[in-house]
Amino acid sequence: MSKRVVVLQGGLSAEREVSLASAAQIVPALREAGYHVTPVDPTRDLGALAEALRAARPDAVFNALHGRFGEDGCIQGVLDWLEIPYTHSGVRASALAMDKQAAKAVFRAAGLPVADHRLLSPAELAAADPFPRPYVLKPVNEGSSVGVTIMREGDNRRTAIAAEWRFGEAIMAEPYIPGRELTVAVMGDRPLAVTDIATHLAFYDYEAKYAEGGSHHVLPARVHPAIAEQAMRVALDAHRALGCRGVSRADFRYDDTAGEPGRIVLLEVNTQPGMTRTSLVPEQAAHLGIGFPALCAWMVEQARHGP
Repeated sequence: MSKRVVVLQGGLSAEREVSLASAAQIVPALREAGYHVTPVDPTRDLGALAEALRAARPDAVFNALHGRFGEDGCIQGVLDWLEIPYTHSGVRASALAMDKQAAKAVFRAAGLPVADHRLLSPAELAAADPFPRPYVLKPVNEGSSVGVTIMREGDNRRTAIAAEWRFGEAIMAEPYIPGRELTVAVMGDRPLAVTDIATHLAFYDYEAKYAEGGSHHVLPARVHPAIAEQAMRVALDAHRALGCRGVSRADFRYDDTAGEPGRIVLLEVNTQPGMTRTSLVPEQAAHLGIGFPALCAWMVEQARHGP
């Protein structure tokens, strides 16, 4: 009898639509791979979710949720409580990776290259620039570049951004790192490849990530061999430092504005990488000969609960 898999999709976060788009690819891929699949869209009714999971009696849960409650340790804790194996990282790694300040502390302790930052209240942002311009403002606990803004010379939106801030009490500010966007997926203990992400938009934001034509992926990235090697190594080191399992994706800025080889800066690790048609992890896996159904099946077979 084929394994029963529940695919958690949608959810409550600002990234609900991304999750639904990921699940729209995952569900048929798992069915193609021979699994019996039941999609479940969690609401705030936790009891209803537990009942849906008990009714489906899954051998594993494919966690296709993104953002808050889906990749910050919350749903992972529920599944641990119910003793149901699930894909991707456990509670601790998920919570650490989602909290950009905590993740940076882990990365610094591991000797990995990260950007300086300051945490601000909206009032502090309204009062003054935290860094010389250009600089970046971002939420501490969101993914998919939700809420990220680059403040450049002549930009007069600072007080408006502070007044309208809706992503928690703290705002993270970082110096803007010029150059290019690189990303590396990690599958278990194996970094897959380096992708160079080009976009015609201001930066690799939510629209660039998920809109048709929003970005162009160069795979393998045309970078100095030493940079490609370093990016692969840092991605694996970051995956291990956080305690991730299954698949993760590390995002970098690559400052080559003064010429090669340049320098890389680790921005974050995503423990629930997108699995949409435009997503980077399936693309890197395919580059290495791993088809999408095989990738999804590998993730299910690696599923477990607990730390």
